[in-house]
Amino acid sequence: MSSRRNPLYFLPLNRIFLAILALGGLACWAADASRPPHETPGLPLTGEPIKPIPLQIDLDARKVALGRGLFFEPKLSHDNTVSCASCHDLRKGGCDGRVRSFGINNANGKINTPTVFNSGLNFKQFWDGRASSLEEQVDGPVLASDEMGSTWDEVVGKLRATPRYVASFKEIFRDGIQPGNIKKVIAEFERSLITPNARFDKFLRGDDSALSAKEKEGYRKFKSYGCTSCHQGVNVGGNMFETLGAMADYFAARGNVTQADYGRFNVTGREEDRFVFKVPSLRNVALSGPYLHDGSAKRLEDAVDVMGKYQLGQSLSSEDIEDIVSFLKTLTGEFEGKAL
Repeated sequence: MSSRRNPLYFLPLNRIFLAILALGGLACWAADASRPPHETPGLPLTGEPIKPIPLQIDLDARKVALGRGLFFEPKLSHDNTVSCASCHDLRKGGCDGRVRSFGINNANGKINTPTVFNSGLNFKQFWDGRASSLEEQVDGPVLASDEMGSTWDEVVGKLRATPRYVASFKEIFRDGIQPGNIKKVIAEFERSLITPNARFDKFLRGDDSALSAKEKEGYRKFKSYGCTSCHQGVNVGGNMFETLGAMADYFAARGNVTQADYGRFNVTGREEDRFVFKVPSLRNVALSGPYLHDGSAKRLEDAVDVMGKYQLGQSLSSEDIEDIVSFLKTLTGEFEGKAL
């Protein structure tokens, strides 16, 4: 690959602004982090960049139940061997722990599988943001040749030959089993995959004892170094795009650039979107390694180190990394009332 100019050259003004904030250590958040964790003990924190996940959300229970069945249904794949759960294992942080997942015929995927937990809180789906909704996202794995390798005609035919699916769809939809209805119920189930009540959420809601002194220090550093310029909101990310290598050339250092590394560029064709990805959520991040779109960071500590260097322009000390990781581990929540 030929040498690239300073990555800031390609950034629009909003990303340059974020880079300046990172270089300055996000002074506004640093100042906020220096105040007492609770101005009034027992009351929720105010003015924080991260918000707790709601304890419950309003969904259609019938669609959730039917979508759950389809999420685990291998008939969605051409050879009846791969289901959504094959790559998004709800027992393993909503992903599969591999650098890249395997589809039908042991085909190896092109990019690291993101967690499905809290995906309904993302503003876009996929690393490159090519799907604007969970319904639209369903097309991706079902039709991809290296994932499920099927067609909607094939999927519909299989489900219509299965009496329990015929009955379940008829109860909810007047027109029964149709591609759009399949997408709707799978998406509704995926929206149910929230993981509230993490220890950090309890802390935000006013329980100062939910975090240790070390974890609170990790959160202070997370803010003061500028991590919250990209990782904020309810999902601690998942609500914006950013260039991987905003402060240093990640891909020149790693080498072996692939089409998947182009990120958002593959969707828009715009040069300024090359190497741009959706910022991932950090919810349950301790369970969702390996990290980055290429799965190159094996440990959470490695991911924090990479982010410090390439996104913040900072060389983080081992103590800083340890403290930040201790905070990130408090973002592990509960699923269906049980700790992940």
